[in-house]
Formats: sequence, structure tokens, C-alpha cells
Amino acid sequence: MTLGKVILCMLLFTAVLYGCSAAGRDTAAVYERKSVHEVNGRQGICTEDGYYWVSGSASLTKYDHDWNVVAENTDPFKSYELEVNHIGDIDVYNNELYLGVEYFMDGEGKNIQVAVYDGDTLELKRVFPFRADTGQLECSGIAVDPDSKTVYMSSWIDDDSSKYLYRYDLNTGYYKGKLEMNPAPQWLQGVAYYDGSLYVTADDGDADADEPDHMYRVTISEDGKTGTVIPEKTFDDVIRQGEIEGLTFDQENKKLLLLYNRGARIIAGMPSGFYEGYDHEIHEVFIYKIKQ
Repeated sequence: MTLGKVILCMLLFTAVLYGCSAAGRDTAAVYERKSVHEVNGRQGICTEDGYYWVSGSASLTKYDHDWNVVAENTDPFKSYELEVNHIGDIDVYNNELYLGVEYFMDGEGKNIQVAVYDGDTLELKRVFPFRADTGQLECSGIAVDPDSKTVYMSSWIDDDSSKYLYRYDLNTGYYKGKLEMNPAPQWLQGVAYYDGSLYVTADDGDADADEPDHMYRVTISEDGKTGTVIPEKTFDDVIRQGEIEGLTFDQENKKLLLLYNRGARIIAGMPSGFYEGYDHEIHEVFIYKIKQ
């Protein structure tokens, strides 16, 4: 049994033990796949007021409600003082994009920053002061919780640092501490806030073995320092197993949007060749209707 399967078994045991009641419902929601849209980026997705934003490793693209491109930034790092080359999953709040940016190479990150971009021009507006002493070694995703005015950052690296979500104040940008996930999923790719809970995607399936990846729900403690992790969805309904990435929720229309890549082999977090039948990687947003 692989380490990923061991962790999944632990998470399933936790779901049975807690009965999924901590988040105010007894079972996981039902996610009905409605549509799929090919996009320009492989990292993250967010939505607000009928628009969609997609991040590539080094790009930002804005789409209208019909998935037509209305703005694009293919040079998003031009205003940085520290060297960065990678954007993870993203979020949007009041027409401002929140990005976790870093210098990422061969499975390791450095120069991590929380960056805020204009939702229309896709240009950098400001950067949060990053706390290098938090233990965070990589940033795979970022989420805005408007209720507690908190920005959460996730880490993909497979060590003790990735069992935490790192919290920053939405208004001041100052570090608020860690949220410890229990039990912690493996290989976190994206994080989002929806209806009082956090949701994370994990690249914990082996694409070579046609194993699906997963989404987990994290119920937040009152002090914001811990979260119980419960399996929420197994993505066995994608076109082909590959690499799960970012996620977001359309709260008004009760929809989940998931970014998923297929076609490329991923080694240490980096594309490395292609599967049979592919000569390029395909990036798709899967849209699910949420039924509770």
C-alpha cells in the first residue's frame, strides 16, 4: 500500500468517526458534473461576478461568463524585487486577485510571497510581508475567507510543513499563525473557502495506475488553529486521470470549479514528457453543480 493510500484510509476512518457532522451536515455533498472548458493555464481557478480567472505557472487569464478571453498577462513577475517564477492556485475578493508566488524548481520553493493583482488589468498592486520563520517551504494555493478576514496558503511539499495551512490577515497582511490539519492530506494543490469550511485538493492518486485524485473538506475550529479533514469527493469522473490543481466555488450558483491537467507526466512537481497519445498538456476546468 502506498503512502497516499495509507493517508486516504486514515481520512476515511476520520470521516466515519466524526460522522461528518462538524460542518453542519451528515454526508458529503453530491457533485454533478455539468460542463468542461479548456483553458490557458495549468495552476489555479477563481470566479466572481460572472468572470473567471485562471493562473498558469507564469500567466494570468481572465474569461467572461462564456469563457471568452477578455484579458491576459503573460509577464506577471516584472515588478518583483525577489526572483519568482511560479504561481499556484489563486483566489479573488472584491475584484482583486490573490496569488501565492514563489521561485519553484525540482519540487522546492523559495521567495514565497502573497501578491495582490488588479482583477481587470491583471497587474500587480501590492505584496504582503511574508514571514520566513513560519516553516512554510512552498505555496501551492491560496484562499480568501471573507468571514474571518483570513488569507490561507497551502504547501505541496511532502513533509511536516505541508500538514498546516498558513494564515494571514486579509486587511493588514500580517501573519496570524497556522491551522493544523488532522489528518493531513498528501500533495496539496489548491485551497478554497466555501460555506464555513475550507476545501483542499490533493494529488494523491497515481495517474500511471489510473488512480483518481481527491478533494477534502476541512472544518475549522473556533480558534482557527486546527481543522478536521474529511474526504469530500473522489474525482473518478474526469476525462483522463492526470494532475489535479486548483479549485473555487461559485457561491451564488452553488457550483464547484476544478482545474485538472492531463497528458503530461509530472515528476517532482514538474511536467516531464507526455503519456501515449499526447504531444502537449491539456488544462480543463470541470464545473459541478453542488447538491446537498
